[in-house]
Amino acid sequence: MQEGLNFVIDGGNSLSGAVETSRSKNGAVALLAASLLNRGITTLRNVPKIEEVNRLIEVLRSIGVSVARTDHDVVITPPASLNLEAMDKEAATRTRSILMFIGPLLHWFKEFDIPQSGGCSFGTRTVRPHLYALEKLGVSIEARSDRYVVAHDGLRAAEIILHESSDTATENALFAAAGIPGETVIKYASPNYQVQEVCGFLKQLGVSVEGIGTSTLRVRGKEHIEMNVSYSVAQDPTDAMFFIASAIVTKSAITIVGAPLDFLEIELFILEKMGLRYAATNERTSENGITRLVDLHLEPSELTAFPEKIHPRPYPGLNIDNLPFFAVIATQADGTTVIHDWVFEKRAIYYTELDRLGATTHLYDPHRISIEGPTRLKAAEVICPPALRPATIILVGMLAAQGRSVLRSVYSINRGYEDIVARLKSLGASIDASGE
Repeated sequence: MQEGLNFVIDGGNSLSGAVETSRSKNGAVALLAASLLNRGITTLRNVPKIEEVNRLIEVLRSIGVSVARTDHDVVITPPASLNLEAMDKEAATRTRSILMFIGPLLHWFKEFDIPQSGGCSFGTRTVRPHLYALEKLGVSIEARSDRYVVAHDGLRAAEIILHESSDTATENALFAAAGIPGETVIKYASPNYQVQEVCGFLKQLGVSVEGIGTSTLRVRGKEHIEMNVSYSVAQDPTDAMFFIASAIVTKSAITIVGAPLDFLEIELFILEKMGLRYAATNERTSENGITRLVDLHLEPSELTAFPEKIHPRPYPGLNIDNLPFFAVIATQADGTTVIHDWVFEKRAIYYTELDRLGATTHLYDPHRISIEGPTRLKAAEVICPPALRPATIILVGMLAAQGRSVLRSVYSINRGYEDIVARLKSLGASIDASGE
């Protein structure tokens, strides 16, 4: 699981060249869960080679699912019955994505347990949005200290109102609705990229889904789904955002190939107002027929702080996973940037780790932080934060910091980013992975 892996970075150098956007972590893990809806063979193409995917494959195999992987293709063949008692609990508890197994497993069992989820560590994260969504369909979820107990007496189509526009709760509602004949309406659904991926996959399974890309989804499910299907994972906006941030802080000219523009437009608008110079060319559509792609050409730019607080919103607002990158970008912008990370408890605290690289931050509370810039970042040795995006912004800062930095225990980065060392090296970064 690469627990002891470190990154060694000689920073302060400009980057150049082109890098292709990796495929979506959140899309891939949702589609792996969605494969349990299908009693036929599911082939997922362009699946990223990341630790989060590895954990879910381990879980699938442990409960009896045949999973064959060849490079970036994953072929999933379900058994006649699943054995949840044999579930690899260590793998399951290392990923919050295990929550998305609830929806598909409703069509295999009337009562079952799954382990408490893990993944990123940034305070309390409730499962109530999942509970409130699924209870309308006849499901009960009881949260215990080490597991969730899920039960139903029979699923029924219904109208669901999500009190929180949660990506995973929307996906669980879609998974449950996919196997229920009749129309289920999901209101205030997340229209985010991973949800659109799931909708596209469900349509390939013969499930009727209307309203893709909007906050109201209408689903007409099928009681039995057994088809041999192939589906390609689309490009990851947070991967593109990593390289946008890396180019900005190192004052580099690079091209990001295949960036999913619809899920970066607010971020690019704010950055343009801050002074970023870029061009978008070669518009096209990803293999899933849904995701709009462009090539982003970034130029070295002098940035000023955005005059308003920067905060996330459900799509089409600024993506919650892209927000942390503005913290490291702010270290290179003239003035004071205020970031309001209102969604997650305590995640903003991790942004103060940038101080170890010489940043000037002021934490107001667990959600709000200001960052002064521009700052000449300096090399340091830092233990990787246990949350994916905060860990990644330390890496971005180290690319700009003069001298040799060491980022220790980078498992949390490898959960979501594929082959990051080689891709940065291809742009001229001086970075190596070390097991010492």
